[in-house]
Amino acid sequence: MSELEDLTTLVRAATPLLVIETVDEQRVIECFRHVIAQALRPLWRWTLTDGLQRLDFAAAGDAVAPDATATLDAIRDAAEPGIYLMFDFHPFVRYAMSLRLLREIVQRQRSAAHTVVLVGAKIELPEELEALALRVPLSLPDIKELAGILRGEAVAWQREHNRRLEVDNEAARTIVRNLLGLSAPDARRIVRKLIYNDGALGTADLPVLMQSKFDLLNRSGLLHYEYATASFADIAGVAQVRAWVQRRRAVFLAAAPDPVLDPPKGVLLLGVQGCGKSLAAKAIAGGFGVPLVRLDFGTLYDKYQGETEKNLREALASSELLAPCVLWIDEIEKGLASGGGEDGGVSRRVLGYLLTWMAERKAKVFVVATANAVHELPAELLRKGRFDEIFFVDLPRGEVRAEIFAMHLKRRKLDPAAFDLPALAAASEGFSGAEIEQAIVSALYDVASGGELDQATLLAALGQTRPLSVLMREQVDALRAWAQGRCVAAD
Repeated sequence: MSELEDLTTLVRAATPLLVIETVDEQRVIECFRHVIAQALRPLWRWTLTDGLQRLDFAAAGDAVAPDATATLDAIRDAAEPGIYLMFDFHPFVRYAMSLRLLREIVQRQRSAAHTVVLVGAKIELPEELEALALRVPLSLPDIKELAGILRGEAVAWQREHNRRLEVDNEAARTIVRNLLGLSAPDARRIVRKLIYNDGALGTADLPVLMQSKFDLLNRSGLLHYEYATASFADIAGVAQVRAWVQRRRAVFLAAAPDPVLDPPKGVLLLGVQGCGKSLAAKAIAGGFGVPLVRLDFGTLYDKYQGETEKNLREALASSELLAPCVLWIDEIEKGLASGGGEDGGVSRRVLGYLLTWMAERKAKVFVVATANAVHELPAELLRKGRFDEIFFVDLPRGEVRAEIFAMHLKRRKLDPAAFDLPALAAASEGFSGAEIEQAIVSALYDVASGGELDQATLLAALGQTRPLSVLMREQVDALRAWAQGRCVAAD
């Protein structure tokens, strides 16, 4: 049943009180204009600025002053059942007189079978009124409506500037698809921004569109948009991850579901700190060619009962509206580690909701979770089927360390050919990629007062560095031993 059919049925059934949470007031009015064509009821609108006015047709003496009590008296006294759209009226129901009058109207005490519709961005009702209300979600615009918005804005721009708008048709279709999940006013605002930016609609508008959409959907600040995703060419090693992503890219991005192959859902990256798990997460997004959003569990937790779970639901819902995308959950063990009940069961409820969402989501959201301490992860998360694969990012091998040296030297405008890379790789046995980078930085500081970086200075810097594999040998060895035979090697 469509949204309009639902509303029409509710009105015909004389549902007394509806609640619609939305900022798109015009969409509500248009919906009910269609409803009254079927339900044949008078349609009224109330605002604090204009009072109560009839919308289906105007007649002398119809208007009622904005006063809340006078408005409710007029509704109660109306003999003919009608539909009353009350915009931002909910604050007035906190007053005893308004609450009493509205309850009498809703419960049909000396009142006709009216349908009162409370409309606002966020509506909180007193308990005695909430029990009588039916909350109706207002659906967001579909592809057809969004395409109409884009065409309308394009025509308006052409009329204003008296010239034709340059449009890449394929890019325009992609723009419309990526506007899904936005309200009509938000979609119109973004389209207008893209058009007026350069008088054209093309592929160059797509990054601006995704950033603008993210900013609108992430008003809570629970997700972080990663502007620059890496490519696998920017990271040494992880050849297995690269090949895995390339094999699944076409299925993940396909417009229609594959009848044989299930779309990829996500991977878990375990490994030693500093070995490139975060960079690999960014490279996966780059490999799929989709935006990357990062969820930090530290921002989810709230001291108030139920708020943490609500925050998680909002964050995951926002990620679905950004689909197709990669959702990167960094250091997942910090948010899901078993707390033995010390947190009042919040971690268990968060885990339960996350697992349910991972199993049931339909949107193209590919989850990349990274973790350092596997022993702190709950067993339910590691069960086969939660993730498509579990990769272990180990300390880099000798040839990979040589490649890491070459990459970091190039980034600092130094010629890798001027260094003995195999010797540097041998001297950095047990180093992570991050530790190799910091050794180069340290060596550059040693020659900052004069001179150029050479092999001897870099070897000296390596000799002065104690890698994590030495400082935390027991923990690192235990992690590597656990991963042996349990995980797929990332490289």
